[in-house]
Amino acid sequence: MSRIELFKHFVKKPGEIGAVCPSSTYLAKTITSEIEIEKALNVVEIGPGTGVFTEKIIPNLHKNANFFVIELNKELHLLFEKTFPEIKSYNNCASELANIMKDQKIDSIDVVISGLPWASFPKKLQNEVLHTIFDSLAPGGVFTTFAYLQGFLMKGAHSFKALLKETFDEVETSKTVWRNFPPAFVYRCKKKK
Repeated sequence: MSRIELFKHFVKKPGEIGAVCPSSTYLAKTITSEIEIEKALNVVEIGPGTGVFTEKIIPNLHKNANFFVIELNKELHLLFEKTFPEIKSYNNCASELANIMKDQKIDSIDVVISGLPWASFPKKLQNEVLHTIFDSLAPGGVFTTFAYLQGFLMKGAHSFKALLKETFDEVETSKTVWRNFPPAFVYRCKKKK
């Protein structure tokens, strides 16, 4: 998908897309590092969009890992299926993660990587989706996502940051990834063992 097409989707559905252009490979490298993905047996990516993070996830997966993605936007989901036909993908809302896990016949997730536009979500939706993710994680499981620097002008970014700290036992923030448009940073959150 071209930058122009992604921008058109952003204009139509900013609450679903949340980005005016795909994330950079630098942000993809940051979001997939320091989360021990190579040891994880169950990994999910929520909101893969054009698959920039997916490209960094795949070579780092454990050889026996079960990996699937959830993408709400129908057009992006169709594009994802064409680009990554070997990856199990669901055209669904992240709040349906528990039902998808039943379909996958798994009890818990070791790593959740998210490209969702959290700052544009209302607080109630942030809470619902984040707690669904937290409940899905195995003890010691990791949730990682990113935020844009300019996003902190939005009220939703502040409520999401507070919600992360209320929900997870450990919340770390990466250095700013300046080689991304817009500049961003990564949250790495851990559930207590």
